[in-house]
Amino acid sequence: MLVRSELTEQVIGCAINVHKPLGPGLLESVYEECLCFELAEAGLPFKRQIALPIVYRDRVLDGGFRADIVVSNVLIIEIKSVEAIHPVHEAQLLTYLRLTRHKIGLLMNFNVLRLKDGLRRFVM
Repeated sequence: MLVRSELTEQVIGCAINVHKPLGPGLLESVYEECLCFELAEAGLPFKRQIALPIVYRDRVLDGGFRADIVVSNVLIIEIKSVEAIHPVHEAQLLTYLRLTRHKIGLLMNFNVLRLKDGLRRFVM
């Protein structure tokens, strides 16, 4: 298994491969589809649109949360295509990390001229 920093670097490389030809301005679903293609080409195991249940009063409930992509059962990726990343987007990813007990997450905003300006890495 890759070290977490190596995994994030490889995933970011895949995201750059998506962003270079497509650029900003498309729907999040388009970037997600293309990123999943790149992850598969790189041989990275991933799952899409993972339901994140809520444990409330010792019961597991469907909270309606969905992580966009989980890579190697370690890294959560939240994809955005927005004018700017706001604290609510960061809170969303932090909530997903807390609910899943995953330790690392990437918030990727593809609606930027240079993808590095739309990347945020979170470590719990």
